[in-house]
Amino acid sequence: MIKSTSYTYIAALLIAAITMLSCNKDVRTFTDMHFSFVFDETQERLDNLGNPSTLPVGHAAQTPEFSLMSVHYIELSQDAFTPFKDGNILYMAPETDAGGESAINFDSSLLANENTDFLKVNLERLQPGTYLYARVSVAYQQYTVDFNLNNIPIVGNLPNQRGAVASFIGYRTYIGDLKIENLTTTINANKAQGFWGFETLFTDGLADYNAIYTGQSPAGATTVVNPIDATSPVPAGSCVITGAFSEPLIINGDETGELYISLSFSNNQSFEWVDTNGNGQWDIDATNPENTESVTDMGLRGMIPSWEWK
Repeated sequence: MIKSTSYTYIAALLIAAITMLSCNKDVRTFTDMHFSFVFDETQERLDNLGNPSTLPVGHAAQTPEFSLMSVHYIELSQDAFTPFKDGNILYMAPETDAGGESAINFDSSLLANENTDFLKVNLERLQPGTYLYARVSVAYQQYTVDFNLNNIPIVGNLPNQRGAVASFIGYRTYIGDLKIENLTTTINANKAQGFWGFETLFTDGLADYNAIYTGQSPAGATTVVNPIDATSPVPAGSCVITGAFSEPLIINGDETGELYISLSFSNNQSFEWVDTNGNGQWDIDATNPENTESVTDMGLRGMIPSWEWK
């Protein structure tokens, strides 16, 4: 009886296994798209229309060293005539009305550094077709820059220092507590495109003098590169950067493997200010904020998306 029961049990297991294989013969293997950032200081510096850009007279700029970035929106577009938001929308960051008007929720934003998967999306969300452009709304950038801090009480001037910039270039962002590197400042408000926080990174005996400064670049001053503006414009203040794929992305609907999309951004002299004293360096006045050289532009200077299957 024991032996017969064992044979019956094994036979039942085999039948169940065969049945499962038969029923699941049409089960699909899910394939994902992976998105990552690249920050390229050698990539061409472009203006709003995608043309080579030079600095205005009386301005200076530097190439920041990026550490983190987040985006608000990702769309792949079929061609230069596809209207904004009529392409394939793959990602939309959380928003909130905590500050009154609807705004990007900074506390819920996905932050990532270079060459790291910041987003994974099922490939089934990308409709079959040919895609020539990517459109990415950059919301937040964090990077380090060089600066001079002048007129510090008792201390005097501290030239050739390094500091961290928290740059908000999305259309509007709700910020609660802003921690940049080591310090935190409370905002609890919506901030328009171009708001920035800056933390000094003094060390050793000067660490007690570290502080956060904040400012706002002029409305409409942030560069938003869109080489197809004539046929497919984007809303003012949206920071939706448009870039052509290095080669067209063709989706048939029967792909296997994982699709990796790299978004290479130009940070070539992307941090720009009014150089009032002509020394080519960013000067912050610790005593008289009105004498601090005004930041005018923190927009990235172009995007080249590329892809590969793995």
